[in-house]
Amino acid sequence: MENPLLLFPQLNISASKDKPYYKVMKPAIKEEPNKASKPGAKQKRNRLSLLLQKPEFHESDHLGKAGNLTKAASVSPEEAVKWGESFDKLLSEKAGLDAFTKFLKTEFSEENIEFWIACEDYKKSKSAHDLLPKAKTIFETFIQKDAPKEVNLDFHTKEVTSQSMGQPLRSTFDAAQSTVYRLMEQDSYPRFLRSAAYRGLLQGRPAARAALRRRSRSFTVSDFQGVRPDLTVW
Repeated sequence: MENPLLLFPQLNISASKDKPYYKVMKPAIKEEPNKASKPGAKQKRNRLSLLLQKPEFHESDHLGKAGNLTKAASVSPEEAVKWGESFDKLLSEKAGLDAFTKFLKTEFSEENIEFWIACEDYKKSKSAHDLLPKAKTIFETFIQKDAPKEVNLDFHTKEVTSQSMGQPLRSTFDAAQSTVYRLMEQDSYPRFLRSAAYRGLLQGRPAARAALRRRSRSFTVSDFQGVRPDLTVW
């Protein structure tokens, strides 16, 4: 009979090597790695929000600082003066929209302008077939409870919008968009006009770098009922 060590060298059971059999033999079948867990609802919502993001929201972080608005926007003082005429004038110009978006990022409230832009894009849908998937994406990203970029809407506006999600129309988000527009116009816009960044644009020079400002609380439209915006530039 042939020496088993010659037939199966991996079974080297030499007396000088005190290794148990189960340590010498390699398993014939590898264990399968654990399957990745399915993504949760919150992760899905986060991915949905990426569909609405525009190129201007992917710029380098340093462009999002209020102190760098002059470099990023590259606008003349004359053009910046026009932005102070009205909130609508500011948003109607790409450079103004970009500058205001960067300012909102310093206040951690950019979800408002992102929602407004998404609604503008939604209303420009070429066919009714495109409305349902777009409406669902906007609702899950900005409006439903615990949405990743939930905007501050009153209960009635949220309910009306929610009820129209079954058969969305181009006007489905009009009430919500108007609410968010007024909040920005009466709250964020006056602060933008008083900011060091905007004053720097008016003077044609880079503004001093501003510290990021956190909101002390969330505002609703009821906070501004009957109040006219203060557009004084200090």
